[in-house]
Amino acid sequence: MKYEIMFIVRPNLEEENLKAVVANFESILTKNGAKIESSKEMGQRELAYEINKYKSGYYYLYEISSEDDKAEKEFSRLANLSEDIIRHMIIRL
Repeated sequence: MKYEIMFIVRPNLEEENLKAVVANFESILTKNGAKIESSKEMGQRELAYEINKYKSGYYYLYEISSEDDKAEKEFSRLANLSEDIIRHMIIRL
């Protein structure tokens, strides 16, 4: 199965913390059996509407493949719990 994952990281993180958050979520995907086909850092962009009092965020786009939906479910669960990710979306391709 192939998935596309887009997530937005809050804009007030320092660069080293931002990289740590992204690396942590990449490892969550790979530890749960997903293969990252492509990744794209889209940079800081303005949000269409304010989310949790943030007007911008760092956008990331990943395309992954996996045998089952374990990796995307774990990513979604932990992204919902994380204070650093303000919004995420997972689409099955």
